[in-house]
Amino acid sequence: MNRRLGAVLGAILGVALLAPAGAAGAIIEVGEFAVKNAPSCPAAPCQAVSRTTAYQVKVGAERQAFRVPRDGKIVAWSVTLGAPTAKQRTFFEDSLGGPSRAGITILRTGKRLRNVVTGQSPQQLLTPYFGQTVQFPLATSLNVRRGYVVALTVPTWAPALALGLGRDSSWRASRALDKCDDTTTQTAMLRLGMLTQYRCLYQTARLTYSATLITTPVPPKPRPSNRR
Repeated sequence: MNRRLGAVLGAILGVALLAPAGAAGAIIEVGEFAVKNAPSCPAAPCQAVSRTTAYQVKVGAERQAFRVPRDGKIVAWSVTLGAPTAKQRTFFEDSLGGPSRAGITILRTGKRLRNVVTGQSPQQLLTPYFGQTVQFPLATSLNVRRGYVVALTVPTWAPALALGLGRDSSWRASRALDKCDDTTTQTAMLRLGMLTQYRCLYQTARLTYSATLITTPVPPKPRPSNRR
């Protein structure tokens, strides 16, 4: 984790060195909530996000937490993982395509819940980090614009789902409206430019991931001159 943190700090320093003199960007954790909710596993029911791309819509009064607030670059992402038992892991791996993997996807949102992929991180093997919160620095940062959404892409499965929240907590997935109960068919957005409609809304749960944003520095305005 220290090496990973060092890599993130290095990315932040690199962006800062590229900024115009006197300009300052901000570091924002997109998707960070005041209340931390633990993923369900290994307690029963142990539920995982599977074979989809998804993002949180709201958690209580907090809305649009995964919508990018300002232009900038995503330099890292983090995920809090449950610790499935050996039996639970075997079940998920056998039915959902293998070991637990995930990455983040940047979405440009459109009308009727149609979203387009504009950027993606590499997929990471999550198994070594079960029961922990892990941060993955990006070797190549992802450019984002204000209003873009940071989503979690899971081609297999990930124990990154907190259960038992109120109905005012909800998340969306890249599944067709008549396929919301189908959690085994592959619907993850895995290609740049891919367009998908996010018709499925799930309530009383939240996805336990976030992303580190460095906003684009804004050069200071020139001071007015008193010279004539």
